[in-house]
Amino acid sequence: MRQAIIYAPGDVRVEERDRPTILKPTDAILRVSAACVCGSDLWPWRGIEPVGDAHPMGHEYAGIVEEVGAEVTTIRPGQFVVGSFFASDNTCEICQAGYQSRCVHAELVGGAQGDYLRVPLADGTLVATPTVPDADLIPSLLTASDVLGTGWFGAVAAQAGPGKTVAVVGDGAVGLLAVLAARQLGADRIIAMSRHASRQRLAREFGATDIVTERGDEGVAKIKEMTGGYGAHSVIEAVGTQESMMQAIHSTRPGGHVGYVGVGHGVELPGLELFFSGVHLHGGPAPVRRFLPDLINRILHREINPGKVFDLTLPLDDAAEGYRAMDERRAIKTLLTMNG
Repeated sequence: MRQAIIYAPGDVRVEERDRPTILKPTDAILRVSAACVCGSDLWPWRGIEPVGDAHPMGHEYAGIVEEVGAEVTTIRPGQFVVGSFFASDNTCEICQAGYQSRCVHAELVGGAQGDYLRVPLADGTLVATPTVPDADLIPSLLTASDVLGTGWFGAVAAQAGPGKTVAVVGDGAVGLLAVLAARQLGADRIIAMSRHASRQRLAREFGATDIVTERGDEGVAKIKEMTGGYGAHSVIEAVGTQESMMQAIHSTRPGGHVGYVGVGHGVELPGLELFFSGVHLHGGPAPVRRFLPDLINRILHREINPGKVFDLTLPLDDAAEGYRAMDERRAIKTLLTMNG
C-alpha cells in the first residue's frame, strides 16, 4: 500500500509500506476512501513541532471496513465508517460524559494518509452510515472525522447559540467550520476574522454575518466597537498561537465563553490578566465521537456541506504538494484521493 511519510520538516514522501494488520481483537482495518491534510500536520512540516523518526502522517479518515478483530461486535466488513482522530472505548466514565478524546484508553489514530488504516477500539471509535454514501458526500463525511467535529466542539465550548454574538479567530478549515457550527447552533451574529478574500467568501457562505480583517489589538478593538464596547458572548479560538489565544480572550465580554480548539504552541496565559477577565475557557482536543452521529446525519440529509473547505484535490501520490499549498496559503484544505 501507499502511505505518506514525513522524514523531516518540508519532506513528506509517498512510499510503499506493508498494509496494516489486526494487532488487537478490538481493531478494524479500513480501506480509506479519501484522506486529507490537516492544519495541525503543518506544525511538523514547518519544523515548529519535532518530527522525530520518520513516521506515517494523517489522522482524518473515512472508508470501507475490510476486516475486524474477534471482539468487534457492532462494526462489520463492508460498512462505510467515519471515526475520530482519537480512538476511544466510548464506555468509560470520561467517554460517557462526552469527552471521548480523553478516554482512559484513548489512542491517537495515525497513518490515515494511505490506502489502508488500522483503527483501534473500533466499536467505540467508528460510526457507520446506513448504506455506502454517494461519492459526492465523502468529502463532507471526511470533515466530520476532525475539522468539522473540532469546529463544532469549539462552538459548543463557547456556548454559541440563540441570542449570542460569536467571533471566530482563525480562518483555516476549523475556523470556517466553526462558523458553520455557530450558524447551525442558532447564533444571531457571527463575526469571522479573516484577511483572505476566498476564505471570507466561504465564511459568509457558511453563515458569517460580518467580517473583521484586523488582527491582534486592532482586531479586539473592532470586536468591541461592533458589540457596544462589551465584546462577543462567544469566541472560538482556532489557531493555537499566543496572539490568537489572547485575541480570543480579549475579544470576549466578562462572563462570556472562549472555546479553544487550536493546538497550542508556545501559548502562555498571564494569570492575573486571566483572573480579572471574567471569561470562561474551555477546549482542547475535540471529542469528535460525541458529535459524529449528529454530524453524519446532517451531512447525509444534505443539511450542511462542510466538504466545501476542500479547495484543492490531489492524488495521494502528490501529498507533498498538498502540504506546500496549505503552508503557502494557496489552499484552505487539501483532499487526497486514493485512485492514483
